[in-house]
Amino acid sequence: MNYTETLDWMFLQLPMYQRQGKTAFKKDLTNSLALSAHLNYPEKKIKTVHVAGTNGKGSTSHIIASVLQQAGYKVGLYTSPHLKDFRERIRINGIPIEKKEVVRFIQKNQSFLENNKLSFFEMTVGMAFNYFANQLVDIAVVEVGLGGRLDSTNILTPEVSVITNIGFDHTQFLGNTLEEIAFEKAGIIKPNIPVVIGEYQEEIYPVFKNRAEQLHAKIYVAAKEVTETYQTDLKGNYQKNNVKTATKALEILRDKEFVIPELSFNEGMKQVVANTGLLGRWQQLKSQPKVICDTAHNTEGLTYVLEQLQKETFEELHIVLGVVNDKNLKTILPLFPKEAKYYFCKPAIPRGLAAVELQSQAAPFNLKGKIYNTVKEAYTTALNNAKTSDLIYIGGSTFVVAEVV
Repeated sequence: MNYTETLDWMFLQLPMYQRQGKTAFKKDLTNSLALSAHLNYPEKKIKTVHVAGTNGKGSTSHIIASVLQQAGYKVGLYTSPHLKDFRERIRINGIPIEKKEVVRFIQKNQSFLENNKLSFFEMTVGMAFNYFANQLVDIAVVEVGLGGRLDSTNILTPEVSVITNIGFDHTQFLGNTLEEIAFEKAGIIKPNIPVVIGEYQEEIYPVFKNRAEQLHAKIYVAAKEVTETYQTDLKGNYQKNNVKTATKALEILRDKEFVIPELSFNEGMKQVVANTGLLGRWQQLKSQPKVICDTAHNTEGLTYVLEQLQKETFEELHIVLGVVNDKNLKTILPLFPKEAKYYFCKPAIPRGLAAVELQSQAAPFNLKGKIYNTVKEAYTTALNNAKTSDLIYIGGSTFVVAEVV
């Protein structure tokens, strides 16, 4: 198989959560543990940082990786989902895994993967850990896929665990209350391993505190303990929380004898995009008209993004909007500005919500606009309609952003 055929095979094995949704979710670590044993436990051969949370875990992972890279370390970075190319998920010092490495891993392990019915995500995590171990990284930053306790990445024993925050997302898997969701995220806390909580949320902090005490894990709250401010090239206002969370995790690594000079700290914060290739976080695509895209897709994330949007200067606001079909629209549509002109569209994945359905559900919230067959058609029409003094925002789903960056 060539690279394209290999990816096609991976996508077909067991449904990919990002594309199909609930049918692809597996509440079990059995396969991940079996693959680890088959690969001779690669995750035990590398030092790691494990990052969970409802919002900001991707940005926080990229910030930590950037600073460590700037300090001279060989840094693995595992994130999901990808926007343009599968290889974005597995990087070393910002460079994606080579296509031939993806092909080689699948060819070598194909019979095991088939016989044990591993999912797309399970085999990808195994591929990442195996690649990082073979490439002798100094440390790998590993982002949780979904939840924490039962996520395929949760076979790690990291140097530090990180939980950015808790909000309502993926409630069909993680629970319908913040406490239930926090319990799932707290599942990444390990015995005697320090844990950083990014944002202090009074109603759920006891979930983390109790779990940490049970496991004798020292717990830190970045929002309360980090007073330094660092400039960063990440433009979203919400990034200030992620910078604090990453800072605390990096301070703990310093205590564990990672050498991170202050100059590396500053430069790593300023060059996150250049060092790691992060896409889709308050990313400006054009200037006249100004075009902004952002992957925020739940209440907490969109609240930050839409507040920042309203502070921008523009004559008219155009919003290219698409979502997935398991999103609770009653919680996110009220956040969107009523005075904007909407371009409703469907991301090109099976989970995408039909544009006509999105338009129908948006109407009671006075969000008015036309429907378009594709994200590209919606975006092109918005560009044609917008004056140079206008602003276009593209979002609602990671998969909408993936089609424009």
